[in-house]
Amino acid sequence: MLKKCLLALCVGGWAFSACAADGGAAAAAGQPAASQTVTPAAEKIVRQALGALSADVQIDSIQPAPMPGFYQVIAAGQLIYVSADGKYLLNGDLVDLTRKRNLSEAGWAAFRKAELAKVPASERIVFTPAHPKYTITVFTDVTCGYCRALHESMAAYNKEGIAVEYLAWPRDGVVNDSGRPTSTYTEMVSVWCAADRNASLTAAKHDHAPKAATCVNPVKQEYELGLRLGIEAMGTPAVFAEDGSMIGGYLSPAEMLDAVQKHSSAGG
Repeated sequence: MLKKCLLALCVGGWAFSACAADGGAAAAAGQPAASQTVTPAAEKIVRQALGALSADVQIDSIQPAPMPGFYQVIAAGQLIYVSADGKYLLNGDLVDLTRKRNLSEAGWAAFRKAELAKVPASERIVFTPAHPKYTITVFTDVTCGYCRALHESMAAYNKEGIAVEYLAWPRDGVVNDSGRPTSTYTEMVSVWCAADRNASLTAAKHDHAPKAATCVNPVKQEYELGLRLGIEAMGTPAVFAEDGSMIGGYLSPAEMLDAVQKHSSAGG
């Protein structure tokens, strides 16, 4: 819902466009800076401002923005900036021109790293070499072509010392327009409930449907996590480095190694 509001408000798609929030809020709450914390009063102002755009918006994070006068907010899979007085909203990348660094990407990475760390190993399907040097988290679907291409390269990734930890992301969603579970969701539940999940996932990616099974499983929760992290429809595979950065989609083994090394050396 928030994304639709942003599209409606921020006509033209400029990266640094400012959008006014109707119904706005109270007086200024000071000048947020990266070293400050978010006070209850400041949080109330931000929530009131966004609530005026959409009463149903789910806010996941409110942090001081790297620039004075704004707060960094992650809501409904979007990273935005809201002014301290609740009057203005910035939708786009924040770039430090001095350091030539995308601060929005850094904010996303920190949030994603923290959220991914909450998913226990028992809820992932892991393909790992004996002594992994790097780990990537991959939100995957059993039907998408690039997900299958990534899986076909598994032995090569592992040979490069890269462990692949899969989370479920049925790209058709959890339920269809009729409110019934989608076929992709049902198939991925069967994979996660299989006695040998690794073998079942590999078979599913080769068009061998898993034996129907149900159990207590994390598929719906992982799909919803992906939405919060900014994954969009048909956005699989979504690959995240250890520092929380989104690497992108399918990469060849050599390209994947280069990417994970880059983010590892960045202090992930």
